[in-house]
Amino acid sequence: MSTREDRLAYLEAESKKRIIILDGAMGTMIQRYNLTEEDYRGERFADWPQDVKGNNDLLSLTKPEVIKEIHKEYLEAGADILGTNTFSSTTIAQADYAMEDLAYEMNVESARIAREVADEMTAITPDRPRLVAGAMGPTNRTCSISPDVNDPGYRNVSFDELRIAYKSAAKGLLEGGSDILIVETIFDTLNAKAALFAIEELFDEQGWSVPIMISGTLTDASGRTLSGQTAEAFWNSVRHVKPFSVGLNCALGADLMRPHIAALSNVAEVRVSTYPNAGLPNEMGGYDETPEEMSESLKEWAESGLINIVGGCCGTTPAHIKDIADSVAHVKPREIPKLDVKMRLSGLESFNVTS
Repeated sequence: MSTREDRLAYLEAESKKRIIILDGAMGTMIQRYNLTEEDYRGERFADWPQDVKGNNDLLSLTKPEVIKEIHKEYLEAGADILGTNTFSSTTIAQADYAMEDLAYEMNVESARIAREVADEMTAITPDRPRLVAGAMGPTNRTCSISPDVNDPGYRNVSFDELRIAYKSAAKGLLEGGSDILIVETIFDTLNAKAALFAIEELFDEQGWSVPIMISGTLTDASGRTLSGQTAEAFWNSVRHVKPFSVGLNCALGADLMRPHIAALSNVAEVRVSTYPNAGLPNEMGGYDETPEEMSESLKEWAESGLINIVGGCCGTTPAHIKDIADSVAHVKPREIPKLDVKMRLSGLESFNVTS
């Protein structure tokens, strides 16, 4: 069985040769099972005092076979990296279900499930180890913006509250066997900075580290995060962490996301990742972009030298991932640029001091 060090060495070497494939959406796949409230509860939470249907992360405890099956489908479709079923596994997000005390266990068990499936696939193809990325979502609160239009100074979460929640999540994800930590779907850079601070604090305490992936989300075609930053300003805000990769996911389909990935590709001195939605949601909340359409768009990105890592977000399925993986299989990864040393600052816009 490969060790974490072996897998990371493989990823480092392989990412220089080809485009690395991420998996696709978890929620989209869970919806296909048409699970009931009773399914979400299982025996353990049969008497829970409030509804829990929709708490997909809970399924790692009550329906682990479903999560395992989804992971397996993505690996069979060609994914190199599995994201754990932990998008909302923080004490802050789980408060909606009064399940704060279960957040740590969710992270451990979700990572353990993904690790088990990844190791099973690695045993079949030992020359191609599969990796697990511990997913850390944005929480359902924002540290930069007031949720009360009548009180602009009000915040419903503090930086320290976020830091503590993220640190616990990261510790659980590593305990469960994650190879990488991915801070994803970032709509508020201050939330992300709390997560990154927490991760580095954990690394210092335990005396070892893993690579970090960072993925922001732009709320609309304006090309800004919810907290107002452009893609380059966002990168300037987090580049000090020296992540394994930076990129964009969610919110937009491939066509609308392309110019912003191109902008990020020009300024990021690390690998660039992307996992867009399967188009924009339709009037029923579904996603209509087919695997063929999405893979055609992303192949052009790859051939244009924009990306190093690619996968899918909302609305994507194993069929999408298979077509994407096939379409970029023989395309060289983006060359990481060597940029001049500058003071690179950021507010809502980037500010680079050239002299």
